[in-house]
This record gives sequence, structure tokens and C-alpha cells, in this order.
Amino acid sequence: MTAHTRHAAAFCLLLFTALLVNAVRVQVLDAPAYNGNPANRRPVIARFDHPRGDILVGSRAVTGSRATGGQLKYVRTYTDGPLYAPVTGFASQTYGATLVEAAADEALAPGEDVRTTIDPAAQRAAYRGLGRKKGAVAALDPATGRILALVSTPSYDPGAFAGTGPEATDAWARLLDDPDQPMLNRALRQTYPPGSAFKTVTAVAALASGTVTDVDEPTDSPDPYPLPGSTTRLTNESTSGACRDASLRLAYQISCNTVFGKLGVDTGLDAMAETAEAFGFNDPALRIPSRAATSVFDPHMDRAQLAMSAIGQYNTAATPLQMAMVAAAVANGGALMQPHILDTYGGYGFSVYRQVMNPGVAVEMQQLMTAAVTDGTGRNAAIPHAVVGGKTGTAQNGENNRGLPLAWFISWAHPDRSPTPSVAVAVVVEDAAADRADISGGGNAAPIARAVMRAVLR
Repeated sequence: MTAHTRHAAAFCLLLFTALLVNAVRVQVLDAPAYNGNPANRRPVIARFDHPRGDILVGSRAVTGSRATGGQLKYVRTYTDGPLYAPVTGFASQTYGATLVEAAADEALAPGEDVRTTIDPAAQRAAYRGLGRKKGAVAALDPATGRILALVSTPSYDPGAFAGTGPEATDAWARLLDDPDQPMLNRALRQTYPPGSAFKTVTAVAALASGTVTDVDEPTDSPDPYPLPGSTTRLTNESTSGACRDASLRLAYQISCNTVFGKLGVDTGLDAMAETAEAFGFNDPALRIPSRAATSVFDPHMDRAQLAMSAIGQYNTAATPLQMAMVAAAVANGGALMQPHILDTYGGYGFSVYRQVMNPGVAVEMQQLMTAAVTDGTGRNAAIPHAVVGGKTGTAQNGENNRGLPLAWFISWAHPDRSPTPSVAVAVVVEDAAADRADISGGGNAAPIARAVMRAVLR
């Protein structure tokens, strides 16, 4: 072999080696970047090359797949799309996936079904109850953490933009431009000032810290209550002076701002923040497994701000899911279970999220919440042959509190003859009209909670 031939062979071997190295680099090292490149259509084509697994509610599929006859062979379909959109999310050939469609994508993409924890009767009751109102409902099984209902209104049909082409892009644009924000999951991803519903957290903090040792003893609360270090005085709604020096039991029953504002200050910022965080506030890692918005209790406040936070105002903010967790912890003897929406995927089983309070405090809180329904502002939530505990709330809303208030109701229920809690619910209705603060929560939100609880109890 001549020197020229050897040189040519060596050069060819070098080129071949370079080709192999480059192939390895492209297929192994750079593969994630190529796969994630929006211009790469192969993953999309592969994903929609076969029917997608279904999302089940009870024993019924609320999703499906339809043959298209095109390059993307199957497109996602939805049964009762607006009803279940806050649960399923969407799986679009153009816009990706959200919520359960995204969280369980690894199973759904190869055609496996996933079962949710949703109770179809509770979901429908919540959806019907909200109707044309703007708001949300979250319902839990307190003993297990299973999410029984997750509703947000107004809603949308995920099938409207599941495919490609002008129809999908037009539907997407209309939804994004809608001022009512139908694609916003208000139950999971929107935080609101919780108003008087947050007095439940304040009562737990006061009892757990020893600030209150007897729920029937006077609280030495003036009416009105001068906010510490401020010229502002906190007042009550039409309670005819009953809040002055009221006991915790009475103050919770008729929802006294003055008593709970003072209790928050007396309990102190550290204990208030510790209790709120035990319920799940300030936890950015809360997932169901879809991400939930972080509910907020500010750990850095002056005493006047603390008084307002203790009645669910200032910058305290919570999702409906978070407030359902508050009710669930009370109902379940102080143990807050990890909320989860998938029964058959992702390892989300029954586990304790936090031990919020000791059982003794939980019993006292159950009694306070029961009295609020039997004799207080929550009468509209009462259910025959069931024990129901609840708390109304109305939160000031909008710039300088000029908007219509938010109506809240949080509650739990179990049958008369069973001590095991069956359901905990949080309802928020936006733009609720009312003359008196807690009439709004009792009038607008409590009937919706009652309908959801009755659906579960049946």
C-alpha cells in the first residue's frame, strides 16, 4: 500500500469516526434540546399517532380520542368539557397540556387510563349551584384527602382548541380575550381575601396558643376596636352591640370583627403565622399533583395589619382549595390529609399533610362551627339528619374595597349516626351583592355548599 493510499484510508477513518461522534452527540447529548424544540414535530406526531388514555370520573370516561384522517391521527375529545375542565385541563395538538392531562401525561400518552377522585354528583351539584355566577368550589374527603369536586365558573370547553388549524386558534384567542377569564381555574389557581371564613384559622390559633382557654368566657373586646398604633377603629356589622366583650363561641357564631381582630393581636404574629402555615398557607410546593397557587399569610406585619389579617383582610389571600383544607382539618380531628385528585397514578395515596391542631382543639372548633350553622350566620347550610359545621365570610374586594364583596362559605358534614367526616367544602362567589357582610356568605355561598354536601352524603 502506497503512502498516499494509507493517508487517504486514515483520513476516511477519521471522517467516519467524526460522523459517529457527531451521531452520538445528536442522538444522545443534544436529543433533549431537539425534542423540546417547538419546530420539532416528531414528538407531536408520535403523541397523536394513537388514541390517548382516558381520564375517568367514577367509572365513566370524560375524555376520548377521535380519528382525524390527517398527519396527527387522533385528536382529544371531552364529554361535559366545561363541567370537568378545572379537573382535566386540556391536551391540545397546538397548545400543550395542563392539569391532569399534563400531570398524568406519562400514562395517558401511551394509552393508559387514569382515575380521578372526583365524585360526579358533587361536581354537578357545585357546577349547577354556581350557575352563571363567577366563582369556585372545592370539596374534599377530610378523612382521606380525596378531592371530590373542583369547579370554576365561568368555564370553557377544552375540545374547542384540541386540534390544529384556524378553528382551534380562533377559539383559543377568544378564550384568552374574554374578560371573564373562563380558562382561569379559580378553585386551584386563584387567591382571594378569605374574609370572615379566616376567623376559623384565628380561632384555632387562639385556642392552641392558650390565648383563649374557655370558649364561653368573655374576651374583653371593645366595640369598636381601636387598631393598635392607628387612628382607625374596627367595627362590626349589624350585631346590636352583641360583640362587645363577647365569648369566642358567640363571636364565631355571629362573626364579630372586633373580637377576632383583637384575638389576632393578643395571640401574636408568630402563633398566627405558625397556625396559618400548618393549614397550608405560604406553601409554594402544594400540588394535587397539579400545582396550586400559594395561599398567603404575611409573616411580617405590624399589629394593626395583624388585626385586619385575623379577619381575613389586609393582604391575606387563599384559594378555595386552601379554605376547603381549613374546614377538612377541623372535621378530621386536627389531621389535615394531603389533598389529591388521582386515584390510580403518581403515588398520591392517603397521607397526612400536617397535624394542624390537637384533637381537643379540633373538638372545640367542631362545636363552634356546628353552632354557627344551627344558631348563627350559616343556617342556610343545615341538612336534615346530618351534622353540619360551617363559617360564613364576606371579603372586601377591589381597589380601595370599592368592588362588590366576595361571598365565602366553608363547611363540613357527616351523617347523624356516623362520627366520620364525609365532606369538607369551600365556596367563593365573586361580586356577591349584600347589605350585611355575612349575609352574603350565608345567602350566596352556603346554599351551594349545602347542595355539594348533600350530594356526597347521599
